[in-house]
Amino acid sequence: MPEPLRILHLIDKNRLTTGSVVQMLEAARGQTRRGHEVWVGGRTGGDLEAACSAARFSFLNIPFRSVVDPFSVSTLRRHLRRHGTGIIHVHKGRAHALGLVAATGLGRHPRLVVNRGVTFPLDVFNRWKYRHPRVGAIVCVADAVREIVIRSGGLESERVHTIYGGTDCGSFDPGRDDGESVRVELGFGPEDLVIGQVSVRDWKGWSDLITAFASIAPRIPAARLFLVGCEPSSERLKVEEAALGAGLADRVAPLPFRSDMPNVLAACDVVVDASRAGTGITGTIREAMAMGRAVVATDCGGNRELVIDCEVGLMVPSRDPVALASALTRLLDDSDLRERLGAAARRRVAEHFSTEKRIDKLETLYRQVLG
Repeated sequence: MPEPLRILHLIDKNRLTTGSVVQMLEAARGQTRRGHEVWVGGRTGGDLEAACSAARFSFLNIPFRSVVDPFSVSTLRRHLRRHGTGIIHVHKGRAHALGLVAATGLGRHPRLVVNRGVTFPLDVFNRWKYRHPRVGAIVCVADAVREIVIRSGGLESERVHTIYGGTDCGSFDPGRDDGESVRVELGFGPEDLVIGQVSVRDWKGWSDLITAFASIAPRIPAARLFLVGCEPSSERLKVEEAALGAGLADRVAPLPFRSDMPNVLAACDVVVDASRAGTGITGTIREAMAMGRAVVATDCGGNRELVIDCEVGLMVPSRDPVALASALTRLLDDSDLRERLGAAARRRVAEHFSTEKRIDKLETLYRQVLG
């Protein structure tokens, strides 16, 4: 049997509210189950530390006050020396920089594996981190991300790999959902047709979704919409004002981040990602597909690599509320189409985008990097 790997996942986020944190945690859990020695380095104060404890791997407190913060650097260096860490898998830019600083002078190992999940180009301020000789590989969540990293970073193609994000099809299982409880909580009845989107960052296109919803709401009185992730209060206020301005205040529900995402997605008839830019592959669309839900996604970033138009979901151009409204209308009007697309969507995720497949590929890559 191959020797167990010593892996440190490093991230400066500490809440399970973004795809990068969830994907990192799922990888660490899977690697621990396979017998590898795994640690997660991050900031205390959120729910990540408790999740690591529940999964039975160690959490290393890194304050991340800055990438040259002496305490953060010395804590990380001490850990790397003590445990003979082979791989530092860094998630997000600050972790990337801190990992490079802390590993300076430690010999051939540890090697960095860098995660890249967005289609924004590399620039003069971060390009050097990707070209650093200690970086053994760059993991991109979609081919669309990989192409931009290679082109904007001037990198050799063999150093940049596509490994799709994974979804645990056991947790995201339409046979185990409790979507009805979420619908009751939100005051939605069994006759309502519920649309959901997760994330209200501006580049996620939530305002385009509000515009599209406003155009279909008069013709489909049973339609309802909720938006998850309306935090802080300033973000919630923006959504509430947009809904009020469209005359939809009683039909649009702004929600905070949720920890019960399988149930939230199960409460939907249609799940949307209206992203305008930046996205790799939208994780909540992949999770909704695993839940057997019909999805609409914009042709942005790597979404087309996940959503095959008219086979497992509907694709529309980004920044096009008219096209988005048309796709939503088509699905809300046709329950058979929703069911057919949802069933095909679940099969696609199970076959090509599962957590286990992702962990297989990461393990193979780590061993290649270590030589």
